[in-house]
Amino acid sequence: MAVPKRKVTPSKRGMRRAHDRTGPDAYIEDSDSGELRRPHHIDLKTGKYRGRQVLEPRDD
Repeated sequence: MAVPKRKVTPSKRGMRRAHDRTGPDAYIEDSDSGELRRPHHIDLKTGKYRGRQVLEPRDD
């Protein structure tokens, strides 16, 4: 069984984990309503997804 020969230093551990962070959330401007929404999600303001009416529009 493979066993590490030496302890991994905090510096090396941090270098390995440097790319594990999550990036900022992506938002796009909806072409129909102009509202910001997540990609591949339903626009809750209009209730549309990819040009089709999926939900009833919200009355705010």
